[in-house]
Amino acid sequence: MQKNRQTISLVLGSGGARGYAHIGVIEELQMQGYKIDSISGSSMGALIGALYACGKLQEFKEWILTLDILDVVKLLDFSLTGKGIIGGDKVFHIVEEMIGDVLIEDLPISYTAVATDLIKQKEVWIQKGKLLDAVRASVAIPTVFTPKEINGRYLVDGGVLNPLPIAPTISDTTDITVAISLNAKSSKKYVVNIPKVESDKKNKIEHIILDMKNKAEKLFLKETKSEYGEMGMFDIMGRTIDIMQNAVLECKMAGYSPDIIIGIPNDACGFYEFNRAYEMIELGRVIAKDLGLDH
Repeated sequence: MQKNRQTISLVLGSGGARGYAHIGVIEELQMQGYKIDSISGSSMGALIGALYACGKLQEFKEWILTLDILDVVKLLDFSLTGKGIIGGDKVFHIVEEMIGDVLIEDLPISYTAVATDLIKQKEVWIQKGKLLDAVRASVAIPTVFTPKEINGRYLVDGGVLNPLPIAPTISDTTDITVAISLNAKSSKKYVVNIPKVESDKKNKIEHIILDMKNKAEKLFLKETKSEYGEMGMFDIMGRTIDIMQNAVLECKMAGYSPDIIIGIPNDACGFYEFNRAYEMIELGRVIAKDLGLDH
């Protein structure tokens, strides 16, 4: 642990279920003595950042790690409005209970949630107003979660235009900027030890999610068989989003570079494999520790 606590501007990227790795990285940064004074996040990064900023990250972690099969079934509320496959209301009711009616301007640290304005096709930085609304807008993955309307603007996933929002931290007076990318290309294999109880639970929930995915595909597609092997609608959507974000990320990184970048491999888990929370949290911790940030 460092004797002098360096302050950090933390940038949390988008990448679906891989976003759970943010939790492990944050815990490791704290273990090494760093002080997070500013957070900017897109999509899952905006959610994890918000929970940290309002002091509820540990509560959220405990919740996701104790979800059982019935909990997962109850939380997946399919929407037939035509705006998104999943309404997200049930999940966000839980998140709302954790976050409460907190305003961004009242947080103890600087916070920015990045979203995308569907109509004006612009990147939106949400730095004031209800924290929950900001998160709900930033995580609205197109065609999956319904958009969030704020002040007449229809907002969706920030990762559409900026999967790793470094720019909002440029004016920070912190010592260093640390960015966590969930779309890294890495040939290195990391070993993550998963207790049998966690592995069994992951597999059981995986079967439930797979069954519900298949049912959703039958609702929205006339033909569920694919010429692309085992890939269904959700798999194709997830891969498409990953490809898009990788291309956007390369352009954004050319303009702004953090002092340290922590890369979570983009093949660590699928975009929608939210049943792998334990594994992703531990992977984030292992990668952050492996980088030796306490040098």
